Amino acid sequence: MIEKNYSLYSGEEKTIEKVLLDENLHYLHMVLPQGEGLPEHKTNSVVYMTVIRGKLSIGLDNQEIREYEEGTLLKIPYDTKMMVRNTQAQTLELIVVKAPAPKT
Repeated sequence: MIEKNYSLYSGEEKTIEKVLLDENLHYLHMVLPQGEGLPEHKTNSVVYMTVIRGKLSIGLDNQEIREYEEGTLLKIPYDTKMMVRNTQAQTLELIVVKAPAPKT
């Protein structure tokens, strides 16, 4: 078998899966119920964030918090301060790709 197969979590509980971490990229899968989010932090790579389900509330650097619907792909530059939350009743599901892979 040439390909490698990965399975993603399919439940409703808060989950942050580091599905694939290699020298090329980091591929993460996140499920965030209402009221959940990530600690405020700066990006350690260029981040590509896809909203799979729900609505993303995100604050970047000093901008106001914006909301993005499912089906949205965001490209967030390296070294950007970010705050990610789910403020909605529907569970938020994200795919996050960091490319190139962070050095640390």
